[in-house]
Amino acid sequence: MSDWLGMGAAARSPRSGMKERVLARALTPPRRWSRRALAIAAVLVLALGAGGYWTVRTMQGLHNQVVELSGALERYRDTLNTFLRSPASHILYAPVTTNGRLGAVTILTDSVSRRWLVRCEGLAANEPDETYQLWYLTDQGPRAAGLMPMMTSDPMTMTLEVPADSARVTGVAMSIEPRDGSTKPSGPVVFRLSL
Repeated sequence: MSDWLGMGAAARSPRSGMKERVLARALTPPRRWSRRALAIAAVLVLALGAGGYWTVRTMQGLHNQVVELSGALERYRDTLNTFLRSPASHILYAPVTTNGRLGAVTILTDSVSRRWLVRCEGLAANEPDETYQLWYLTDQGPRAAGLMPMMTSDPMTMTLEVPADSARVTGVAMSIEPRDGSTKPSGPVVFRLSL
């Protein structure tokens, strides 16, 4: 019926054995995954799981660092605002030499809030059993203010609170003391300034 234009294909007999090959292929059970392919898939799943776990842990650690740094930045901003806007603020500067290195210590003091911001730059790193120790010089003698253990010569900044029960502070000094600090200055004096 479709050959009324004379374009139909002539019927041909299939090659010998074609019917058997088609039936054999149709009746063959589907291929199963080989043990090797399953092992590779299992390793891949484990690797992806470990990578996901590592990513989550890394992101949590970075988030914690961001929170910690944000808090430190906020504390520094608060301290700087106190010093910069207070009429009771004073700036002390001491050029220092430690182990042949020229450095400086800058101290912003505020007598109203009784806070000091101390910045050390260019100081030599401490020996493993030493630390820099700051002292409040009072009319009743030196009083420990804080320890600044410097493991490297990188700049270091710290905030100190002048104790409310301390005598009148007349100056500041820094000395090199044993790692745990001292109750009285006993090591070499790095600098001494009067307020």
